[in-house]
Amino acid sequence: DVQLVESGGGSVQAGGSLRLSCAASGRTFGSYCMGWFRQAPGKEREGVAAIVDDGYTYYADSVMGRFTISKDSAKNTVYLQVNSLKPEDTAMYYCAADPNQKPLTWVLSWGYWGQGTQVTVS
Repeated sequence: DVQLVESGGGSVQAGGSLRLSCAASGRTFGSYCMGWFRQAPGKEREGVAAIVDDGYTYYADSVMGRFTISKDSAKNTVYLQVNSLKPEDTAMYYCAADPNQKPLTWVLSWGYWGQGTQVTVS
């Protein structure tokens, strides 16, 4: 199994930035597709960004140009740099992993999930 632990969330003002981290343990981290998702109260969970083993990244249109996903394979950690935050970015942010590359829209198909870290933008 893969265990994922998110950190780095918090409360920020609009226009601010945060860096979310996802520490992975368990199976071979480097070969997995890693993603970030978010869920606002009363809304469905949505994909935000993902990175595959060769470093290729893809993003939801709503965050393109503001969010950046990256990974440090030596630390088994994936990051999500979130800039120019807006109140509508307020949500619980979750890290996910899967042995196969998955579209961000196939939320339920991702195999492993963390517990989430809250981001609140006012």
